[in-house]
Order: sequence, then C-alpha cells, then structure tokens
Amino acid sequence: MPATQIDVAIPHQLMDELAAARLRTDELFAIVKSDSLYDRPIAERHRIVFYIGHLEAFDWNLLHDRVLSLKSFHPQFDRLFAFGIDPVGGGLPNDQPSDWPSITAVREYVAAVRNTLDEKLADALFEPNPPSSDGFPLTALLNVAIEHRLMHAETLAYMLHQMPLDRKIVYNEPLELSASPVIHRAIEIPSGTVTQGLTRASGHFGWDNEFESHRISVPAFSIDQYKVTNRQYLEFMEAGGYQTREFWTNGDDEDNDPNRDSDWRWRSERGVSHPAFWKHDQDQWLYRTMFADVALPLDWPVYVSQAEAKAYARWAGKSLPTEAEWQRAAYGTPDGEEREYPWGSESPGGNRDLGNFDFTRWSPVPVNAFPEGQSAFGVHGMLGNGWEWTSTQFAPFPGFEPFPFYRGYSADFFDGKHLVMKGGSARTAVCMLRRTFRNWFQPHYQYIYTGFRCVSR
Repeated sequence: MPATQIDVAIPHQLMDELAAARLRTDELFAIVKSDSLYDRPIAERHRIVFYIGHLEAFDWNLLHDRVLSLKSFHPQFDRLFAFGIDPVGGGLPNDQPSDWPSITAVREYVAAVRNTLDEKLADALFEPNPPSSDGFPLTALLNVAIEHRLMHAETLAYMLHQMPLDRKIVYNEPLELSASPVIHRAIEIPSGTVTQGLTRASGHFGWDNEFESHRISVPAFSIDQYKVTNRQYLEFMEAGGYQTREFWTNGDDEDNDPNRDSDWRWRSERGVSHPAFWKHDQDQWLYRTMFADVALPLDWPVYVSQAEAKAYARWAGKSLPTEAEWQRAAYGTPDGEEREYPWGSESPGGNRDLGNFDFTRWSPVPVNAFPEGQSAFGVHGMLGNGWEWTSTQFAPFPGFEPFPFYRGYSADFFDGKHLVMKGGSARTAVCMLRRTFRNWFQPHYQYIYTGFRCVSR
C-alpha cells in the first residue's frame, strides 16, 4: 500500500475506533435505571454520574489545548470530572448525590465535548503535518483516549456488576456452564528468558509503564494448566481456608515486616468469608452474574482479590507466579522463541475460538472452553476469561519515562501497594491483549474480573 494511502487510513481507523469505544461505554450506562445514576455501587469508587462526565472530560483535557487549540467552554466540569479515585489506607469518599450536577447538565457537557472534538479532529488528523505535543503525535494521543475509554468499559462493568439487580435493566444472557470435564494438572516450564516491555524505537503504541524493553532470565517452574476454578476454591473454603490465619500471613515468623498480617487484618476487620461474586442462599452457593443469580458454576474461574488468591496458594502448598513467570508460560516456547500471543501470531480479534475476551460475553466460561488458545507449553486460558494475579509489585521497568501529558497514569501507583495482573477478561478489548500490557490493583480489592493460577518452584 502506498504511504499516502496508509496516512489517510490511520486517521479514519482511529476515528472509527473512538466512535466504537464511545458506543461501548454508552451501552454500559444504558444498563443503569435512570433513578440509579447517582448510586455508588462500590464504596471505594465515585458515583456513576462521575464516570458519565469523566470519559469526555479526559478526552477534552487531553486534547483541547494541547493539540487542537480549543478554549474550554466549561472549566468547572473539566476539573470536576478530571480524575477517578483509588483510596489507599481505608479512606472512602463521603460526597452526597446533591453534590453533583444534574444528569441533564452532565449529558449536555458530554454532547458538546464530542461535537467540538470531532469537528476539530476531522480537520487536524488530515493536515499535512498533524499537531503533536511533547514529541507525541496526535495519533498517539488518540490511542490514549481510545484505550482509556476501553479500560473504563471494563472497570465500569465491575462497578455495575455490584449493583442490585433491580437497579439495572436486565438482559437475558446465555450462560456456558459446562464443557468437557476439567482435569487439573501442572505444566512444567523449562528455564528460559522473557522479553518484557516495548522498545520506543518500535513505533508501537503502549502506555508509559510498558517501556523500556528488557530481558529477564526465568528459572524452571511448574504452573497450573488452568485457572483455579470455583470448584477448587470451594474446597479451600470448606477446609477452613478463611478461618486459618497462617494462610493469610506474609513472610516468616521472625519477619518484622509491619505488613505481615495486613491480609489477615483486612479479612477479619471486613468480615470477608467468600468471594465477592458469591452469595450463600439457604444451603447453596449462588454466583452473581451481571443480570442474574445462578447456581455456582463450578468450572468457571474463581474471581478473588490478590489476598484471597495468595491464601489459596498457601493452602495448596504453592505460590502465585511472578509477572515474568506468567509471561514465560504464556508466550514462551520450548525452542526459546517468544510468540506474539499464547497461540501464535493470529490476531485475537479475528477468531472467537481463541478465548473469552473483547466484550463477546458478560460472564466467564469453563476454564477449558478454548483449547485452541493454549500456549506453546499447553497452558490454557492465559488471555481472556479473567485477569490473573501475579506476586509482582507494580513498578517501573528500567528506562521508564512518565507520559508528559499524563504523568500520574503509572507513577502514582508505584507505591508498593499495587500488584501486577496479566491476561484479560471477557470485558477486555482486543487492543489491550498485547503481550506488553500491564494491569494493576490493590491486593484487597475484590470486585474485578481477576482469577489466578498457582506455580511450584
């Protein structure tokens, strides 16, 4: 394809992707009944109304004066909806619904931002020399806007999942409850090296924490072929897993780490006794899907906090994998090469038989449902059907440089209090299934679509 055709195709593609991402989040907000838009389904997060304004405020604050030379028409809303929250140490927001603008005013702001940006972008993207900021072209900033919105398309699903069913418009969701019997075993992974991160010279888009590329040696280990299932986790619970302190204690007895008992304190003080997606009704466990309570699907992956995952791993006499181990099992090969995806080079967007991702479903499926998506070592379900906890603290790669236009995106969370997650869930967009993408959350956050598998060393 001639270069001039490529230059024209990229802006059209980006505008199409932005429109599709907007549609994705609009559809999510449409699930919420109109009288529930000021609810706060998760105590640690903003009210829903904030996120309706936030997605447009983010795009506007990123683009309007930095590259498009547009003046703000509502600076108060630009500030009000600028940043989400992730409280550390137990502090929770205490704002009231009356503290927020009317939903009519918020939606008028959203429409005005979209119309203004779209009109200006239609011209700016096709200029012979499109605008840039701090060395980042407009196309890179648009990728930031698109992926930011798609991240929220997933994190908003976590939030709406926790709403009472009568606060949502309920849809009929076909559920895949069983496949062939799941036979659990460990897969031996030989020692080798992994490449983490992207090179800036590659020209590929990535967030700041994905740079710079480097190699890591990984000793041999074994890893669960499948994610831990609800069935397996139920065995842990029935064995007294939530009542046994040793499973929730970090480090050795002689360790003076003040955080040694943090998981146990959290479990005890919050009265945590089961996964957040489960509920006990009379003599059975139910699973809360987005739109219904169903009998616990035993072969689905269990979704838990990192603290709960670690407790299970200790009970099983194993550990959580490091980020490098997880990547070696997912992308490595017996001959030492590394794949673009666990199954090879085929794009995940073109084959729905490779995994449960890209908004195809709301719910998980059995952990053995996608044999075509297994890695070269035979490890199943590494992309989709639930993120996976690692034991690695979220920290910068060598050569890290924060985005000058979003300096806190990663750096604000290099605090030793956030853990890396890899993989993806049913609500993860294809663009974020790349090998280098890194997700992270605090270890006691229960509401995300995140499971785990164990390793032995």
